[in-house]
Amino acid sequence: MTNPLLHPSPLPYELPPFAQLGPSDYAEAIGAGLAGQLAEIQAIVADPAPATFENTALAMERSGRLLHRAASAFFTLVSADASEEIRALETELSPRFSAHQDEVYLNRDLYERFAAISTADCGPEAVRLVAEYLKEFRQSGIALDAAGQKRLKEINAELAALGTEFGQRVKAGMKAAALLVDDAGDLAGLPADDVAAAAEAANTAGHNGKYLLTLIQPGNQPALAALQNRDVRRRLFEASVARGSSGGALDVLDIARATAALRAEKANLLGFENYAELVVDRQTAPDFEAVQAMLNRMAPAAVRNADAEAAALAEQAGHPLEAWDWAFYSAKVRKDRYEVDEQALRPYFELDRVLTDGVFFAATSLYGITFHERGDLSGYHPDVRVWEVRNEDGSELGLFLGDYYTRESKRGGAWMNSLVDQSELLGTKPVVINTLNISKPPAGESTLLTLDEVRTTFHEFGHALHGLFSDVTFPRFSGTSVPRDFVEYPSQVNEMWIMWPEVLANYARHHATGEPLPQSVVDKLNASRLWGEGFGTTEYLGAALLDLAWHVLEQAAVPDDALAFEDKSLAAAGIAHPLIPPRYRTGYFQHIFAGAGYAAGYYSYIWSEVLDAETVDWFTESGGMTRANGERFRRELLGRGNSRDPLDSFRSIRGRDATLEPLLKRRGLE
Repeated sequence: MTNPLLHPSPLPYELPPFAQLGPSDYAEAIGAGLAGQLAEIQAIVADPAPATFENTALAMERSGRLLHRAASAFFTLVSADASEEIRALETELSPRFSAHQDEVYLNRDLYERFAAISTADCGPEAVRLVAEYLKEFRQSGIALDAAGQKRLKEINAELAALGTEFGQRVKAGMKAAALLVDDAGDLAGLPADDVAAAAEAANTAGHNGKYLLTLIQPGNQPALAALQNRDVRRRLFEASVARGSSGGALDVLDIARATAALRAEKANLLGFENYAELVVDRQTAPDFEAVQAMLNRMAPAAVRNADAEAAALAEQAGHPLEAWDWAFYSAKVRKDRYEVDEQALRPYFELDRVLTDGVFFAATSLYGITFHERGDLSGYHPDVRVWEVRNEDGSELGLFLGDYYTRESKRGGAWMNSLVDQSELLGTKPVVINTLNISKPPAGESTLLTLDEVRTTFHEFGHALHGLFSDVTFPRFSGTSVPRDFVEYPSQVNEMWIMWPEVLANYARHHATGEPLPQSVVDKLNASRLWGEGFGTTEYLGAALLDLAWHVLEQAAVPDDALAFEDKSLAAAGIAHPLIPPRYRTGYFQHIFAGAGYAAGYYSYIWSEVLDAETVDWFTESGGMTRANGERFRRELLGRGNSRDPLDSFRSIRGRDATLEPLLKRRGLE
């Protein structure tokens, strides 16, 4: 039987035929794809004709289609539904992908052809394409001598293997750290559907009659806000923050140390003082100093706000606080001060309704697009749902896949990825996925979300819109292929519609009675908006500054004791707080150690939020949720991808550069 991946999928929008694919198909197609692209590149460099945009840049953009098709499908499984065979294949393939990247961007003949291209008669997007290729060649080490390139290849291969191992251990560690509880009475305070989900999780894990509290990726676990039993809160908190750093087979601290040392060496090879400066060179931030200055400006105010919140919590508790008490008493203060009970909100946030009458409704109102579920199309797991997305005139836009429930084969967190990138050159339309980790209720029961899960659902769909609305010629610039410190911006903007009156009234209805969320509750939610920002900003900045601390190190300065280094770094940054650990500690900081990802780039969330806060002001000042505003945002920003300087796309919306003040006001940091 022919491997389906070896040819473009016959399914609508080239959706991969996952049901027909097994591990051997991915292995064969990726192997053929790696070899095939190198052969295509060899044909480019062997062309006797002088280098032109058409025979070099366009030929490069058309190359590697088999590899991209196979890798996109494979890495979707790696993250969302990885069997033991898939994990083993990931371990085998990861160094090969790294070596392939080096083969491409350390190819002197290919570089010289790009350098020889005349762009005098090219349009702006084509000029940018050549410039971006040349920049990547330089940042990949094309200027190094033979010995330098040899060492760089070795470093890249080692980093690829370490990143894969870190990610696999973190996924296993999150499963292993789940807290098993014998008695339902110890779960007092948890909503009934969460207790039922814990019973179901325990049953699945072979612990019939018990309750298993599974973890999410960040340190702060949602159940901490509801559990009345203080000792159970302590055990859950300690299990969460100790992940990856307690010794044994799932400890990752040695991997983190080795990764930091190799990244420091790589940065030095490439002419940078440290790895953070190398990363920021590829971003929209003007330089590393600008990033540091912004974080350092925010940290003292965040800690002051956190201290004020801590005082209120201690008064509420009537005893000295510990870190595992924070979320529980914060919920009580919110309820007492503002009469907001977040657990009582959940019946109004049913998943299907949030999606259809919230997320999709907002997108239709702004952009005119419509969503049509395709029961005839399937994803890689039975829980994956597929929608066809159409423009206002009925024309095809792309496919959207939603994978919302947690499972053992899925890594923690939430993300968007593309299976097919939009490109006018290739004639492809986008196929994008949102993946979350919502606890699945027992069969027949409604999936009720927390407000934070509602926020995540809107956020990830903002990424999906960035991919779906892509309107570029070259695949290199498609959708979310923008600098890391810009990519979170459109998704953050999409969060503004969660509490927008027309949207909230449409989706926030009681799952059993259909009654709308009372306006009095909405008013109280809005009044309590700043409560908890001290904790949230301190927790986030702790992770962002810890990330930078690991990546400004010189190779020789990588510490022997990773946890002591963590404590020292947070204290030096002025963000250490005895009751608020960083959102991610080193032992489970998957963003920065499981591949390059957000390494030295976790600051991106707050950097993007500067643009987001400005854009929320622009929408509000310009009339809010109107089709005219939606069309402008789609045309000038979401559709542009990386086909022009992303900050120019922002300026085309706001009319000027961004300022920090709207963000400081939003977070109560003025």
